[in-house]
Amino acid sequence: MDFIETAAVAVFLMIALYTDLKAQIIPNWLTVPFFTAAFIYHIALSGIEGAVTAAVGASAGFIPLLLLHFARGIGAGDVKLFGALGALVGVWIVLQMMLYAILYAGAIGVCLVIVNRAFGKRVAAGVSAIIVREAGYRKLQWLQWAESGKKFPFMLAVVPAAVTVWSMFS
Repeated sequence: MDFIETAAVAVFLMIALYTDLKAQIIPNWLTVPFFTAAFIYHIALSGIEGAVTAAVGASAGFIPLLLLHFARGIGAGDVKLFGALGALVGVWIVLQMMLYAILYAGAIGVCLVIVNRAFGKRVAAGVSAIIVREAGYRKLQWLQWAESGKKFPFMLAVVPAAVTVWSMFS
């Protein structure tokens, strides 16, 4: 990935992380413009060949996660996010991001199971209360997912996955 792609992906993922932590949603107002910009970028660089590259990358990011979405493993916003990422970074990088994100999500899930079985929901509620109090956030907006003990924002796995893949290519 060149500097422009890396910077665009970093900004995109940080906004997606923010919205996913705050409301457990990755909105269309974020994914659709990024997807469109990725196509425009590749078309400007390589014409029709760029459009094909973006389309193949988008498909590689979208289709496997759509199957995971149908199995109720992730939300639709995550599927669209990976489609948009694939349109910009291409097939191999988006597939690597997907692989690492799933591995990180599995590790986070195991940690949640261990913590919830050992301590119950008290630990998650206590940690979220500390973070809410220290950061000054309203409890209704942030970290509601932690109190459920059953699910978490997938972006908590996607961001480290992107950093892992990025570090492999730099």
